[in-house]
Amino acid sequence: MATDQGPVVQSAQLRGELVRLRKDSGLTQEQVAADLEWSPSKLIRVEGGRSSITKVDLDALLAKYGVTSESTRERLQALNRGARERAWWDRYRDDISPTYLEYVGFEAGAAFIRQFENGYVPGTMQTPAYAEAITEYSVNSARVKPIVELRLQRQTELAQRSPQPRRYYVVDEAVIRRHVGISKDPAIMPDQLRYMADKAEREDLVTLRVMPFTAGAHRGLAGPFTLLEFDGGLPDVLYIDAGREAFLNITSGNDSRVAEYRDDFETLLEDTLSADKSIDLIRNVAEEMS
Repeated sequence: MATDQGPVVQSAQLRGELVRLRKDSGLTQEQVAADLEWSPSKLIRVEGGRSSITKVDLDALLAKYGVTSESTRERLQALNRGARERAWWDRYRDDISPTYLEYVGFEAGAAFIRQFENGYVPGTMQTPAYAEAITEYSVNSARVKPIVELRLQRQTELAQRSPQPRRYYVVDEAVIRRHVGISKDPAIMPDQLRYMADKAEREDLVTLRVMPFTAGAHRGLAGPFTLLEFDGGLPDVLYIDAGREAFLNITSGNDSRVAEYRDDFETLLEDTLSADKSIDLIRNVAEEMS
């Protein structure tokens, strides 16, 4: 068990296994709750992730479901301990929307991150100067600092994970052509572009490709999205950010949109430049801006 998957992912894995065990036992939530002398709402909250579960209650559930393997019981108890740990992103709860922090929690434990961006450099590829310049245009000044700090800490935490997740980024050419920060410091954007190119060349687990203007219209014009895959049997997560907190959306499980966006990402790759040509273009644009 990779303990650095974080509490959100470990909680989701535990809930998924508990639901599977109950269904494999042919039991309803009401039957289990009645046999354990719980209220039905208690089990509903546990399975729905709205309530944590104690070691004693988890032992009771596992006994009810006939789980006798010590290794299985310990694995699930380890998941439960991890799920109850304090997350590093908790310090941002006063400044960042709960939905976005939920996404950060899933991202923190993902094994494979696929992301398409048509407006900005992906957050986990941004330099501090670019992150600050782009954030200043979208929120009031009091919120700039915590948003930028969270974005940069996401990068640090992903870099420190073992094993690190594989990351595959596709960006529209507009992302690399827009001279962000030009009125503040003309070097911000070319420095950002070189940073992206260096990172993609240096890190084996990072792939960066550009959707060129010459490709014409494409499915990514509908907006940015991120797909997260996990080890341990957790369903994929789709994250859609429409640019306003009220429209943040996280979808997982059997929702058809997950499969649709997975297909969209593969379709986008058909029209993007190769990784090598993408890096060459990014470096050329950086030189043009310098």
